[in-house]
Amino acid sequence: MDGSAQAHYELARWLYQQYDKKTNDLEPLDLALIELENVSNLDAGHADAKVLLGIVTNLHESGTARKHPSYLDMFFLAVGGLGIFLLGMKNMSEGMQAIAGTRLRKMINAVTDNRLMATGVGTGMTCLVQSSSITTVIVVGLVNSGLMALHQAVGVIMGANIGTTITGWIIFLDQLFEIGKYGWPILGFAVFVHFFSKRDRWRFTSMTVMGLGMIFLGLATMKHGFAPMKDVEAFAEAFRMFDASTYLGVLACAAVGCVLTFVVQSSSATLGITISLAVVGVIPFETAGALVLGENIGTTITAWLASFGATTNAKRAAYAHVLFNVVGCFWITAIYSWLYLDIVGYVVETVKGFNPVGASMEDAPSDAAYATAVAFGIAIIHTGFNVTNTLMFLPFVRKFATFLEWLIPDKELKETPHLSSLDYRLVESPVIGLEQSRGEIIKMAAGIQKMLGWTSDLVQQEQPEQKMVEKVFNRERIMDSVEQEIIQFMTNLMTSDVPYTVAEEGRQQIRIADEFESISDYISAVLKSHLRIVQYDLKITGQEAADLNSLHGMVSDYVRMAAQAFEENHADVLVKAQTQGEFITAKCKEMREAHLQYLTDNRVNPILSMSYTTMVQAYRKIKDHALNITESITGRK
Repeated sequence: MDGSAQAHYELARWLYQQYDKKTNDLEPLDLALIELENVSNLDAGHADAKVLLGIVTNLHESGTARKHPSYLDMFFLAVGGLGIFLLGMKNMSEGMQAIAGTRLRKMINAVTDNRLMATGVGTGMTCLVQSSSITTVIVVGLVNSGLMALHQAVGVIMGANIGTTITGWIIFLDQLFEIGKYGWPILGFAVFVHFFSKRDRWRFTSMTVMGLGMIFLGLATMKHGFAPMKDVEAFAEAFRMFDASTYLGVLACAAVGCVLTFVVQSSSATLGITISLAVVGVIPFETAGALVLGENIGTTITAWLASFGATTNAKRAAYAHVLFNVVGCFWITAIYSWLYLDIVGYVVETVKGFNPVGASMEDAPSDAAYATAVAFGIAIIHTGFNVTNTLMFLPFVRKFATFLEWLIPDKELKETPHLSSLDYRLVESPVIGLEQSRGEIIKMAAGIQKMLGWTSDLVQQEQPEQKMVEKVFNRERIMDSVEQEIIQFMTNLMTSDVPYTVAEEGRQQIRIADEFESISDYISAVLKSHLRIVQYDLKITGQEAADLNSLHGMVSDYVRMAAQAFEENHADVLVKAQTQGEFITAKCKEMREAHLQYLTDNRVNPILSMSYTTMVQAYRKIKDHALNITESITGRK
């Protein structure tokens, strides 16, 4: 071996050891490459030099790329990673909703006047749907349709803010266990299970896992895209403009976070971007925390937009979300620099052994230790703020609701709750959408029973009260409108990837809504026939009037039984319904035959006869449609 070649090799190896990845000074590598070239000229077969040449060349290329990154590559990686992350959040949300559909519906039904229960429901719902925006929009929709009171909605909205912090903890787990490198195998395995499984539970479980894999993969891709930024002076200079060491600086950072979330329409996305920038050292920890505080305000825009065209109460619910976060952000920014950061830094240092407050990546034991501490700290900032803010508001839920009622007063005209204004949003949560649609059908049933009550009073009046007559016909028009809304809503819902059970219940609800609407048509037919009799100054016999009154009571009870069976999901009602239905059918036949016999013995005005038989036939049709409802509840076609 040439002694001179060995000397050049030793020098090259020493120079290679002087290279510091953190500072990325390429001069030692440049000199090492020159020395290795001398080794090759003197001793072409030097094996150790060949190995070292490969290592130094790779380091030099990666270091050069860091010093002079491709802005286009950075952009593609960042945007692509964000897209994968968002798609993963969507898939995980849909999968979890499908798996936990029954639990979600139980959560909604569990919302009571207990503020702790409402907050817990909001937290649980948001953990399942993976978005406080979706939860809040759902709540606005439920208030809009009259299924949830305002003070209940306020509690759920506060819980939703706690639930949304789960995204930060998912990202922290990714940093802690470096799950990102397993994103591809997790995704690949889940895709195969999703496409080849026949059972809904396996299919949607794999969708959840697939979403999780995409989240980790998207985060890893974003970090690769953002990593070179810290070595580019232009980016570093731009981010120095946002200094979170002063109150005004914190407000500026919070404003930027708010605007970003407003544009992206997803606090999870902006949180993912913020943490990805912070863990690679592009932005300081303090700045990242202040951005996250502002993101809490930006996420309220979705519910605010969803409240346009909604009822006054629904608007109050949306404003509750806005005010809750704005007031919270106001007090947290006031203590952020001189108190809150110190508390967070102490907790992180106690748990992770490194305090990221005021520190840079060079101060940490390793890049991985810095990234983990920063992700942990941001998750604590986010969670601590939302939990503390909720605890502050919790004792004043009803007073907060009263304040909202004062801030947004009722309209002079009575408002009718609607479903359609929010249906396109609720398709994002099919299971909760089913619950709202079901509530609309229950209200249809209540409206039908009111129509039957009004009609019972009117047919006994010689001169029917015109105002009450208009109420019956107006209610029938409302039934038409609500049925159309439910059909449109269900059609949109079932075009998405939903479990078989959801699709089946959706078809059942369409059928039941149609049956109730048909009942309203026949109630109107009864009233029209009676009005025709009054118009021509005709009168039916006392016996026929008594029979009609008796039949009306039987049919009203029958409809009430069917409506109650739907509301309480009594699947064992069919036998009772069939028995009582046969009795009503027999009563209708008996009345018709008695009327025909009366016609053979007496002269009767044709209009009177036609109106009477139309009323009897209408009651029989009402019974038939109510029977169809009980059959649908029990699964009969």
